[in-house]
Amino acid sequence: MPARGGRQRIPRPPTARPGSPPSWARLTPDERRFTIDDVRAACASLPPPRRPLPPATARPAAVLLAMFEEGGDTRILLTKRPDTMPSHQGEIAFPGGKLDDETDASLRDAALREAHEEIGLDPRAVDVVAELDSIVTVMGRFRLTPFVGLLPGRPELHPDFTEVVSVFDVSIAELLDDATFREERWDVPSTTGAGTNRNRPVHFFELPDETVWGATAHILAVFLEHVTASR
Repeated sequence: MPARGGRQRIPRPPTARPGSPPSWARLTPDERRFTIDDVRAACASLPPPRRPLPPATARPAAVLLAMFEEGGDTRILLTKRPDTMPSHQGEIAFPGGKLDDETDASLRDAALREAHEEIGLDPRAVDVVAELDSIVTVMGRFRLTPFVGLLPGRPELHPDFTEVVSVFDVSIAELLDDATFREERWDVPSTTGAGTNRNRPVHFFELPDETVWGATAHILAVFLEHVTASR
């Protein structure tokens, strides 16, 4: 089995320090398995999403947490960005992108459109069941709104390889595994541009040959906290 963790260049500051264990550390292995119906029920009990006021320069964007069930486990689609992209080269991300004022009636529409353009996911197959809290990316360039979309089964995808290097999926059970997740605490620039945000939690999901971190890992961690809260 490939070693956990990828080759991504992670700009870890010299002051980085270990963070806290996740809220789901208390769960047994069986309690870390979730069917698509479990996810649907958890999403139905989510509080209304929060959209924090971003810096004036932040652009609205949306991502899609597309999920399907296989073998009794819910699996989440992820993409790997090309090294040729202008930013976040080689990182793991959800399908998604910037709101297009000319074509997108909403952020939800932006998430579905971008997923269709990037990985060929048919938007008609996606049942959007939740909007999660928006986040402002560390450098304040984007206000990112995540949507949870459930699929009837493993989708047939047609990736645009100018947009993504690969598309893969990972089960919620693996993301919740003790060997996968860890948290660090970093001192990073404030998203408002005023000083430093000290002791900011930074999340990592170390998969075979890949590391999910940054905004994608933060969104995953918040989603998993919601899903596991009732167990």
